[in-house]
Amino acid sequence: MLLCYSFSAMAANEVTAIVRFVSDDLFVGITPSGHSITLDTDSNRSIAPSPTELLLLAAGACTATDVASILKKKRQKLTRYVIEVSGVRREDYPRKYTSIKVHHILTGRALAQNAVAQAIELSDTKYCSVAATLRPGVEIQTSFEIIEDTPDPTTGEVN
Repeated sequence: MLLCYSFSAMAANEVTAIVRFVSDDLFVGITPSGHSITLDTDSNRSIAPSPTELLLLAAGACTATDVASILKKKRQKLTRYVIEVSGVRREDYPRKYTSIKVHHILTGRALAQNAVAQAIELSDTKYCSVAATLRPGVEIQTSFEIIEDTPDPTTGEVN
């Protein structure tokens, strides 16, 4: 017998992801755009990311996209950009994140500190839909550091 339940009608801007059980706490998720990813909820085996690990990646990728785009429009030249995202989860169930720290490490030539700070602020408060989805239930703290990219003394090329 197949039972189907519909909870509400789909809105025009609604997207759908699909998660399929494979076996032994392994799942395959299919994004609305058709990409697939394996998920593992067995922390001892850990052969694929867990859903909560993907949440950290989503937060980092969302803000990285915004910040890189804003800095490009401000004619700031990034040569390397790393975002470290860490989170603290409750001990009790549901083990949701209570706080997330997002640390931006930007490398480039003569990056303007105020341009970087403004780009991160705009992402954090206006553009990043993942951060907006997590708030106000999750405290999100952001920080950044700028590393000056220096040319290689032998070749003159920027590393």
